Amino acid sequence: MSFRFRPKSFAALFSSFALAGSGCSTTTKTPNMSFICATCGEEHHDLPAIASAAPFQWSSEYANDTNSLLTSDLCIIESRDYFIRGVIQIPIHDYEHTFDWGVWVTQKKENFELYREHFNDGVQIGPFFGWLSTKIDYYAEDTLNLKTRAHFSTNRTRPLIELEPTDHLLAIHQREGITLAEAWKIVHSYDKK
Repeated sequence: MSFRFRPKSFAALFSSFALAGSGCSTTTKTPNMSFICATCGEEHHDLPAIASAAPFQWSSEYANDTNSLLTSDLCIIESRDYFIRGVIQIPIHDYEHTFDWGVWVTQKKENFELYREHFNDGVQIGPFFGWLSTKIDYYAEDTLNLKTRAHFSTNRTRPLIELEPTDHLLAIHQREGITLAEAWKIVHSYDKK
């Protein structure tokens, strides 16, 4: 898993998550909480998003499989399992931005193909059910296989992922929000890995 900074583009690995900026990978923090991106060399000042580079089910053994595919937004495993990357937005109390988790969710093949077909043409689809396929180690309780709905946009952005309203802390965070201090605590928990 990796984590990236705003805007919401996600790639590169840093341990199981990585810090990055717009189209960037790992970073070095400066004392004022800004950071220098190791990929683009630019200084970023806002709270990062954290994202997974691949679904939990992905393995490097699939890289040479002609029936498997991994891009920054789509994943197919053995022409059997289909995944899309989306964003779980966590409201931050008294702050203008959300804290974003870049995650993968399963999709039925038909829904996956609809997403691929309509990504660029502005046709509204969904929302569609999926199982969360990203293990977020920050949460003590496993996040794999939480029930979700992917809400698709018509403006070529990643889908927003809505969790089923359960008592899982991630779902509570999505519903009730967190403080800015808690958001930075999450970031620093990955920065130390």
